[in-house]
Order: sequence, then structure tokens, then C-alpha cells
Amino acid sequence: MAVKIRLTRHGAKKHPFYRVVVADGRMPRDGRYIELVGRYNPLTSPKTIDLDLEKIDEWVAKGAQPTNAVSHLIDVARSGEPAPEKKQKLSKKAAAKAAAAATEAE
Repeated sequence: MAVKIRLTRHGAKKHPFYRVVVADGRMPRDGRYIELVGRYNPLTSPKTIDLDLEKIDEWVAKGAQPTNAVSHLIDVARSGEPAPEKKQKLSKKAAAKAAAAATEAE
């Protein structure tokens, strides 16, 4: 039985929050899980990461494997720093407006 530590999605459409769970790898993403070990809310500012690191360490010692996303969240939670914010990419229209304003300013 491959046990994974992964995210399950909850919340409304376009307003997600995630639970960090220990689940059998064969179960669906939002299906049955063994234990809830944390929560993650990417919509708050700064992002809310609430993990029970002791439980996670116990499960990893038993052989559970965290997914890439969860291992990143664990690293951020251990460092104690807020989660890094991604840079917002400008749309083509906004980039064109910014370029036009820059040329106009010159």
C-alpha cells in the first residue's frame, strides 16, 4: 500500500482551500483519507499554512511519501518564513499600455 501525504481541495468554485491529508495512493484526490495533518489557504495574505509537523514526521518515518506541493509547504513551514508570493504576470494588453506609457514619458 503506497501511502502519500497530499492536498485535497475544498471550498467553493474559484475560492479553494486545501487540507493536507495522509491517504492511500489509490484513492481519488478528494476521496477517503487516513488522517488529516494540516490545512493550507492560498487566498489569504500572507498564505496560511497550518501543518502538524510531528504527525507528518511520524508518517514519513512509517514510509509515507509527500507530494511535491506538500514537500514545498513542509519546507516553508519549517523555515518559519511566510510563503513566497508569485509575481503577477501582465496581460498582453497591460504590457502594451505600460510600454506605450514608457515611450510617451521619454
